Amino acid sequence: MISTGAGKECFEISPRFRQAIEARIARLEADAAADEAQVASLMDVDHIRRQMRLVVAQRQEAVRMKSFLDRTRTRPAAPMIGV
Repeated sequence: MISTGAGKECFEISPRFRQAIEARIARLEADAAADEAQVASLMDVDHIRRQMRLVVAQRQEAVRMKSFLDRTRTRPAAPMIGV
């Protein structure tokens, strides 16, 4: 397989956007843990399977977002302009 090096590209993001992504990762991980805990109370095998698919999807999205953040650097905050 030929690699173009695009996977090593570094993005610059604002501190506010980084905080939003980090908050989303935390929510995904918390939701995955809560959804996985619900499995113990489920009776239907199909419902359990769907619940676990949801947990896997949440965790995969959190990993994908962490990977994105690993390829970014935070842009310095713009200086405040006095009025």
